[in-house]
Amino acid sequence: MLETFLNLDGAFLLRLQDLRIPILNTFFSFYTQLGNIGLVWILLSAAMLLHPKTRKAGFWALIAMLFGFLCTNVVLKHLVARTRPWLVVEGLTHLVEEHDPNSFPSGHTCAAFACCVTWARFASRRWVKVLCLALAVLMGFSRLYVGVHFPTDVIAGCAVGCFCALLSWAAQQEAEKRWRGRKR
Repeated sequence: MLETFLNLDGAFLLRLQDLRIPILNTFFSFYTQLGNIGLVWILLSAAMLLHPKTRKAGFWALIAMLFGFLCTNVVLKHLVARTRPWLVVEGLTHLVEEHDPNSFPSGHTCAAFACCVTWARFASRRWVKVLCLALAVLMGFSRLYVGVHFPTDVIAGCAVGCFCALLSWAAQQEAEKRWRGRKR
């Protein structure tokens, strides 16, 4: 059963590879590399620290990404040690270089969801919430499109990222409760 499921993972990537076109190759290669070391999310969250209205969102997004980094890159990738898809799926080519041999879960997707779910939680406008989530989904899809992750890697990265956003929220609520208790 597991072998069938894993074969479907690879078959999906081969079908997606058949749909590649040059303009999307360029776009998704660029977009996915913005997520290297969480760079785009870290920079945007750090910039949010400069404005009082977005300071909390930026700070707690950075905390969520820290939780995500610890869960994904420090623990899970080494524990699971799943090989990158282009190394095991015959005929699959990757569009960007990846130096980490471990594929599961997707760290790019985890960082995107940890950050964007946190931003969405603080956003007051619905279109901003939708945009945040669309950016995270796009990052996950980009990892599939460029051939560096299996679909299950991306799904797991999404789940871990959302979990870390919830952990950040819980940490924020606890910190605010303690802060209010000290002010009395």
